[in-house]
Amino acid sequence: MARLRSDFWVSAHLRRLGVAGISAVQRRRGAAEAGAIFVKVDRLDGSADLYGPAPQALFEADDAGGRRFSPILSGGTPLDAEERLAKELRFDSDLWIVEIDDRAGRHCLELAE
Repeated sequence: MARLRSDFWVSAHLRRLGVAGISAVQRRRGAAEAGAIFVKVDRLDGSADLYGPAPQALFEADDAGGRRFSPILSGGTPLDAEERLAKELRFDSDLWIVEIDDRAGRHCLELAE
């Protein structure tokens, strides 16, 4: 099964977060069809988490085509997350950035095992 386009996925995820009462914005628009998606979670206490696409090697062969994420940075500072995002942008200018502000660190992402 084909994976959902990045623009549809981001739109749906922002809606899911809004329904859950989690403040989130699309900070950067990337390639509509297949841009990589990064999610920054600012815990509003001086710490932040960053999630990015999980490596394809972690996916099962029978995976239904959903997007999975893996933690890139946990409990760092917002500046640490921004520095990592800047590095990713230098590598791939077509990426998406979703930013979440949530004290509990909720993100509603499906994480790879």
